[in-house]
Amino acid sequence: MDVLIGITTSFEDGEQRLSHAYVRAVEQAGGTPVVVPMLETAGAMAKIAQLLDGLIITGGPAITAGLIGSLPSDISETAPERVLADTLIADAIEAEEKPIFGICYGMQLLNARAGGTIYADVEAQVEKAFTHSAKRGAKMHDIEIDRSSALFDALRQQSVRVNTRHIQAISNVGDAFRVTAVAPDGTPEAIENASGSIIGVQFHPENLGDAMLPLFKQFIERARRKHPEKASPL
Repeated sequence: MDVLIGITTSFEDGEQRLSHAYVRAVEQAGGTPVVVPMLETAGAMAKIAQLLDGLIITGGPAITAGLIGSLPSDISETAPERVLADTLIADAIEAEEKPIFGICYGMQLLNARAGGTIYADVEAQVEKAFTHSAKRGAKMHDIEIDRSSALFDALRQQSVRVNTRHIQAISNVGDAFRVTAVAPDGTPEAIENASGSIIGVQFHPENLGDAMLPLFKQFIERARRKHPEKASPL
């Protein structure tokens, strides 16, 4: 049976928009992508969550919950409609005890929901921090992965090269999360909960091709295991 993976979207000019890279990554990893509608009530979103087996929260603009400092001019605040919808679906999926995968903004949102804090502009606020925004000229860089993490279990490498497209960065990690990967300057690049059922990454694995396909496969397999009838055949 299909493993249904919800994917959140951006919200621009009154329209929901989604990079096809997320859809392609889920499909290639063996899941069935489902675009999550932007609803406004918890009850309606709970019904969507019941249909899904897991959730991907995609990249986006700035997080303001737990913000340290002021946003720079080259990043905008996320539309309140998106923040509400993303929070409602994350709450509903977590209540169903189904896995969540947060990417860039998605990781930052997960951290904020758990009471974590975030730098408005890590390059400006943290001494010796790298430029992490491709818009500002940042290039790909290596990250060091905790060998005891679900991220390591998926990629089977302690050091991997990733893209970098963020201005904000986590300062304090939210309750129930731990940092499981860092950039060379110490910037958190991944977080996860104790079971590995909720994982966030600061980079964009959907744009890194086959190198990151195991990460999506691991996530989909976790979603599959929530439903024995969807288990992979031996």
